[in-house]
Amino acid sequence: MIRHIVFFNAKNEMDKDIIYDGLSLLCDIPHCKCLEVQKDLNADVLSKDQVDFIVYGEFESLSQLEAYKAHPLYQKSIDIVRPLRNVRIAGDFFSTA
Repeated sequence: MIRHIVFFNAKNEMDKDIIYDGLSLLCDIPHCKCLEVQKDLNADVLSKDQVDFIVYGEFESLSQLEAYKAHPLYQKSIDIVRPLRNVRIAGDFFSTA
């Protein structure tokens, strides 16, 4: 299984609802085993740079992850979120658990 985790930070506080709604479009893409969009709790006192949102997905294969990224809703989400975000950090890894 592949785990896909992406962290986002808003440029402006007033855009957070728009970003959340834009990221939530990703939940309607059928090419994943599991996908969540959540607001960060900002509970980690060791991180000086907090994130605002986390996208977490699970995919059976790289081809499933690629199909997810090729879906039109993925591009629609990008078109909404990219101009409003400051930070995007993504990581993908194979999980044995």
